[in-house]
Amino acid sequence: MIYQVGDKITTKKKHVCGSNTWVIIRTGADIKIKCAGCAREVMIPKYELDKKVKPET
Repeated sequence: MIYQVGDKITTKKKHVCGSNTWVIIRTGADIKIKCAGCAREVMIPKYELDKKVKPET
């Protein structure tokens, strides 16, 4: 999957705050995402994020 800065993604599991929507902040080998619910920022390798993102319909 290709990610662009500013894209909104939905994960399969919810974050601790209850939201499953994230915003892409930075791309590269590691991708930085920000929770739309609580504004927590997380760095995650691209291959792990690909597994956790819900497929678009």
